[in-house]
Amino acid sequence: MTDTKYIFVTGGVVSSLGKGIISSSIGKLLQARGYNITIQKFDPYINIDPGTLNPYEHGECYVTVDGMETDLDLGHYERFTGIQTTRANSLTTGRIYKAVIDKERRGDYLGKTIQVVPHITNEIKRNVKLLGEKNHYDFVITEIGGTIGDIESAPFLEAIRQMKWELGKNAVSIHLTYIPYLKAAGELKTKPTQHSVKELQSQGIQPDILVLRTEKHLDESILKKVASFCNVDIDCVVQSEDLPSIYEVPVNMQNQGLDTAILKKLNMPVGETPSLGPWKSFLERRNNAKEEVVIGLVGKYDLQDAYKSIRESLSQAGTYNDHKAVLKFINSETLTDDNVAESLNAVDGVVICPGFGQRGIEGKITAIKYTRTHDIPTFGICLGMQMMVIEFARNVLGYADANSREMDEKTPHNVIDIMEEQKDITMMGGTMRLGAFDCKLRQGSRVIDIYKQDHIQERHRHRYEFNNRYITEYERHGMQCVGRNPESDLVEIVEIPGLKWFIGTQFHPEYQSTVLKPHPLFLDFVKTAIANKQ
Repeated sequence: MTDTKYIFVTGGVVSSLGKGIISSSIGKLLQARGYNITIQKFDPYINIDPGTLNPYEHGECYVTVDGMETDLDLGHYERFTGIQTTRANSLTTGRIYKAVIDKERRGDYLGKTIQVVPHITNEIKRNVKLLGEKNHYDFVITEIGGTIGDIESAPFLEAIRQMKWELGKNAVSIHLTYIPYLKAAGELKTKPTQHSVKELQSQGIQPDILVLRTEKHLDESILKKVASFCNVDIDCVVQSEDLPSIYEVPVNMQNQGLDTAILKKLNMPVGETPSLGPWKSFLERRNNAKEEVVIGLVGKYDLQDAYKSIRESLSQAGTYNDHKAVLKFINSETLTDDNVAESLNAVDGVVICPGFGQRGIEGKITAIKYTRTHDIPTFGICLGMQMMVIEFARNVLGYADANSREMDEKTPHNVIDIMEEQKDITMMGGTMRLGAFDCKLRQGSRVIDIYKQDHIQERHRHRYEFNNRYITEYERHGMQCVGRNPESDLVEIVEIPGLKWFIGTQFHPEYQSTVLKPHPLFLDFVKTAIANKQ
């Protein structure tokens, strides 16, 4: 067993350069060489997790199998590498400080003055090393959120500086930075990158490898200039230019020898370059898919990161059905009976998106009534499934006032109700039904045909549930409760067998769809949407 190697990925100049995609690509390339890897994300904000953040602030909240609410980059890690992340793969400043304060209150540091250095930095280092030591990974890739120079990330950078010093040849630092193109001057500028590296050096960290984000191809002279001004070997400067899809990035990085540069820096054998066969055939299928299938996303957040995993799952399912999934956002806040036909007439299938709270729910219910009565393939996820249940109660069972307790405390027909164990909870963060739970599928149902097994496990993130008092009535009128939790008997899946595709899931299947193992529900939904179009 060799020592675990540590790779630190930092970002400079501006945020949103794609550190998560680069980290995922590095993981993919090292995996292809037979190494056992994991990737963790450190977020400098003080929230304990992003569970209480508005998606406009931070994009979607991703959920791990063990029920940790995390940054959406963990979704990229899992989609690219097929690994399963856990709470150990996601840390925030809030969690680090809380751990240190809890220890101080217990008396672990008795007599000591608690300081950022060494106490906070030691806690960060402990969490980095823990992953490697506990699970015997060959590589632990650690991505630091934010941008060099942010006041919040200083303790993380200090911890990296110390670790690089302590680990010597077992650690490598990769800095992702930006080369802007100035249109007026017709020039690419390296100065922001030089400043960013200088800032990193002032923290005591010399980057070993630079990844340059750029919208235009960089010629050899620019790469040489960056290498010489930033004290980095020329074969350790790679460019990450804009590509048609994020899934092209690992191949692009491999072509430029990023994995080779990492192995050389760590004094490891380089060997043959792996072929990335299955990954390349996925890309080939993706590039060859010319026909389009249009899927409407009915939700309230007009921001692509808000439904990131759903968008990627649909896109992957499109590829495997040899179609290009074209996603059309439909704002549920502006949907009414008057404009619903016009909004939905050009789509082949509809996803009713998840979410929380009152805003935009009546529009979702309007969309569902339209898709149900016009037999348009419909997929409701989490709150989307709950809206399917409410729409059915109002328009089929005849309970005009049916609602969820979340939206209307006093509704006489609470077809969606708060879960028993949630009733006394007063804290918002991390208290929902979170993570993977079992679900048993009914024989003869559409979903058992799709999954090809009767026992599944899917990830949850919600507080409210289908009210089992109404099951008999629903089933008598045509909506079947075909997936149930074997322990609690909670309803996990509803479907209307008489329609082409009308399925709602209380869980979030999008969290388990990966590039090489797309989720069966999305595959079947997109397949039906394509058939519907024809």
